[in-house]
Amino acid sequence: MWVTFGLGLKKPKFSNQLYDLICNCIHTDLLLAFDYLLSQFLKAMMQSENSVEDAFHIRKLEISDKEKGFIELLRQLTVCDSVSDEKFKERFEEIAKYGDDHCICVIEDVRSRKIVATGSVFIEKKFVRNCGKAGHIEDVVVDSSARGMQLGKRIVEYLADHAHSMGCYKVILDCTEENRPFYEKCGFKKKEIQMVKYFV
Repeated sequence: MWVTFGLGLKKPKFSNQLYDLICNCIHTDLLLAFDYLLSQFLKAMMQSENSVEDAFHIRKLEISDKEKGFIELLRQLTVCDSVSDEKFKERFEEIAKYGDDHCICVIEDVRSRKIVATGSVFIEKKFVRNCGKAGHIEDVVVDSSARGMQLGKRIVEYLADHAHSMGCYKVILDCTEENRPFYEKCGFKKKEIQMVKYFV
């Protein structure tokens, strides 16, 4: 027989020891079920992350990337006029002379063979901080069709890791107020203000 108690709940009319035993069994079953569901969820998340990593390959810029939409991608960020193959090759080789002091990375969609994200970091050599180095991140953009998949975060982390491996004591960037939350999630914090003077 059952009796109502508390908030409309029911407790059976038998010994407290037996009641506690039943409750403990139910509690254990619920914990096991929750643990199983959580493990399945985490497994699915890991598989999803691995799937994204397999589908989107991050690497340094290659000269063939012009034919994979690199210039068109930059147009989603800022003014970027048409660049001839000759001018692209000339600038690519010029940047390559800086070696690891100027790194441009891209993410390629291996299925479509299109460049869907990019960013760059330039290593500034200074006299301050015991002749230290500072990394400057620029031109971070993700294609509008590939946003929401953490590609921007992968680009920024790649560039920041590169700056750190080059011995930089800091890495800095400029962004709009709209993009501030994104960069804060990447570990950056607001400091001072940006000033600019354009010549063209």
